Amino acid sequence: AMLRLRLLTWDVKDTLLRLRQPVGESYAAAARAQGLRLRPEALSRSFWEAYGAQSRRFPSYGRGWGLSSRQWWGDVVKQTFRLSGVHEDGVLTLMAENLYRDFCSARNWEVLPGAAETLSQCCQRGFCMGVVSNFDNRLENILSQCNLRHHFKFVLTSEDTGFAKPDGRIFKKALCLGGVPPEQAAHIGDNYTQDYRAARAVGMHSFLLRATRQGEELEVPPEHILPTLGHLLALIEK
Repeated sequence: AMLRLRLLTWDVKDTLLRLRQPVGESYAAAARAQGLRLRPEALSRSFWEAYGAQSRRFPSYGRGWGLSSRQWWGDVVKQTFRLSGVHEDGVLTLMAENLYRDFCSARNWEVLPGAAETLSQCCQRGFCMGVVSNFDNRLENILSQCNLRHHFKFVLTSEDTGFAKPDGRIFKKALCLGGVPPEQAAHIGDNYTQDYRAARAVGMHSFLLRATRQGEELEVPPEHILPTLGHLLALIEK
């Protein structure tokens, strides 16, 4: 039976957009601009350590703690470089500002193959569409710069809502904005826990874009797995 779907919600990172280069490469380039030679692999490790600690301490980009996402990310960037041996405040502040700006644009993000075509086809079929992403409030601008924003009725981020996937409340807010019950909605994303399982937990349909590394796929029926975004409409309309 064809699914009676009216709303499609989308994850962004590694579903619609991806980073043009690894985080460590971007940070090494920002350091080079200040005359500092740092190894990208070491910066990558420092970044994930700093990002992990900040995420545990101040979830949802510090929204409940009076932090802006700009401050939140500034602290992550500075700590990343401190862990890599850079301690001069002026240089740290400059690199933090430059990186915050660069990650806000199409300079650091690219549209995944098939994403623009699939979104256009879904719009032509009359689906209402929205974004549900664990992202900060730069996402609207990034989607605009990458020429995808016009496909979506709404963009929900964890910074805006204060809830991060897999928290069901961010999906419930999306259903509310889309004006549909969960059984008439489907979420598309690449993460088993945050996207596939979380959307299903609130009663939505869900499709998992197959990242090569996921071992949990055993629990996902094959008809819910997307080898590529181009497979989506065939699965929905089957």
